[in-house]
Amino acid sequence: MSMTYRTASTALVAVLALASMPAMARHAQTATPANKPGKTQSEAPKAPPEDQIIAVINGQILTQRDVNNRAKLFVLSTGLPVSPDVMARMRVQIIHQLVEERLKTQEILKRHINIEPEQIAAAISNIESRNGMPKNALRNRLASDGVSLTTLIDQIRVQIGWMQVLREEMGGAGRITATQITQREQALQSEQGRAQYMMSEIFVPVPDPRHDETELAFTKTIINQLREGAPFPIVAAQFSQAQSALDGGSMGWVQEDNLDPQVVNVVRQMPIGAISNPIQVAGGFIIATVQAKRVVGKQMGTMVALRQAFFPFDTPLNPQNPTDQQKAALQRASAAEQSIHSCEALEALNKSLGEKRPSDPGTQVLERLAPQMRSILEPLPANHVSRPLVSTDGIALLMVCSRQQKNLAQQTPSEIADQLMNERVEQASRQLQRDLQRRAVIEMRPAAKAVFN
Repeated sequence: MSMTYRTASTALVAVLALASMPAMARHAQTATPANKPGKTQSEAPKAPPEDQIIAVINGQILTQRDVNNRAKLFVLSTGLPVSPDVMARMRVQIIHQLVEERLKTQEILKRHINIEPEQIAAAISNIESRNGMPKNALRNRLASDGVSLTTLIDQIRVQIGWMQVLREEMGGAGRITATQITQREQALQSEQGRAQYMMSEIFVPVPDPRHDETELAFTKTIINQLREGAPFPIVAAQFSQAQSALDGGSMGWVQEDNLDPQVVNVVRQMPIGAISNPIQVAGGFIIATVQAKRVVGKQMGTMVALRQAFFPFDTPLNPQNPTDQQKAALQRASAAEQSIHSCEALEALNKSLGEKRPSDPGTQVLERLAPQMRSILEPLPANHVSRPLVSTDGIALLMVCSRQQKNLAQQTPSEIADQLMNERVEQASRQLQRDLQRRAVIEMRPAAKAVFN
């Protein structure tokens, strides 16, 4: 997988998940003392003006508005109520993150790397399509929740541009050779029978290890939010300073030799799906979660190739009062369930319906699907259409084209090349960020110092 594809398809996993958040997320705004019963407006602390300067980074200003917008984006993306106390502790890390983004942006501009609007639009459109969302659904969701689209676009632009910076920085080192792939294959063979972990991480850096109280408090705050239900990929993309943040914190399958010893000691004992306590490593803290465990060399799974057709609704469905168009869509879907007998025919039907969702959602690992989806596909014979699956925006029909048993622990040369590249990108990113911080002139204004104190 090329670095360009990684950026377009996976870097935005967390922020783009906003589009599928329920409307109640807009009620997860941070409460202020002025909202509490019994408080008068005069008793509420006065909010700082949005044009107040928080920091100056190599001559570029960071304002209170920037911090507020990023905080609002985080609150809405988690879909959880966030108390003023929690939000206050998060603001320190938000400021740190925005300073880092300013440094990255300056390096992007210095290298004359131009991120075209079409790149951002194409990436957003791609994710909307893959998630079955209509065009501009993400823009509309942000607008309805009062989040500036610019806040999201700025974050995306930095992510895409930084990947291009790293590609330039790595130069020839960005190519993985056949010899290197073979060497990794041999190393994996020598680890037959040892443990591997499907993991995700959030890395919180500590600039000064002698004074890590602020970062530790922030890490514990994030852990509490995750344990209350905040989506790990969204939080990772918002706050993790590891390059894996581009993939929502996902590290893929990793061997113990590729993890810090402190992390290994924890993940060996972690139940699947648990959120770790803060793990102190060189340079900061790690929050880990484990999605699956396996033994190197052996893990059988069922690969299913799928096709789908989607009958869109003109308006959101009210189950108690469906429209004539929605009733007609259900009739057409029921007829297709009886008449369609091949994946090619289902794909043709979906194209005739405007292909609002992709005809080919990709090959899936049956054992890793959500329980509800697995219960539909597992008993479904090949080349048979599923029952109509009704949602608020339309009706889907699914078909299994083929099933294949595969040893999921056996990595392909392409997967090994991706893993090697990810390791190099991570190393290059951390080194370049350290260099930029060392050379930067950063002035924290009194408003920021008050937050840090």
